[in-house]
Amino acid sequence: MSDKSKSKMKKTNLDPVVVIAGLPVDEREDMRTLDVEIAGVMDGTETSVYKGKFWGGSHQEIIGYGSQTYQRSDKKDVEWFVIGLARQKDYISIYINVVEDGEYLSEKYGADLGKVKVGKSSISFATVEDIDLDKLRLLLIKARNLAAGAS
Repeated sequence: MSDKSKSKMKKTNLDPVVVIAGLPVDEREDMRTLDVEIAGVMDGTETSVYKGKFWGGSHQEIIGYGSQTYQRSDKKDVEWFVIGLARQKDYISIYINVVEDGEYLSEKYGADLGKVKVGKSSISFATVEDIDLDKLRLLLIKARNLAAGAS
């Protein structure tokens, strides 16, 4: 794996509320709406901001909800979020780092959420209006339960 493709994200002490408040006004409301939805489902779990170079070399700031440890291919244990929320240049991404029957939940169910682009563990869309928030909430609940060991 080339150095460019490796994630160099670090957990920070940044406050997610401050990160959202620092966004341009036209992006802030969608991020607040999604933060409320995700935080409501993930209530009682840690919320952190991860910052740095993400896979593929782009610099990111991701609000992470929940925490899990997994082992990378190089056998190193890494702490990572269960659900992530990030504002990209032209879209919003929600990362769901949970697998069911060998498939990431985002791949398995993401296309049902509306006008979205689905990646391995990500669901991207332009605005909150493009996504069905009720279906998103159900997917987030499923992810939370699977990550906690319940189904």
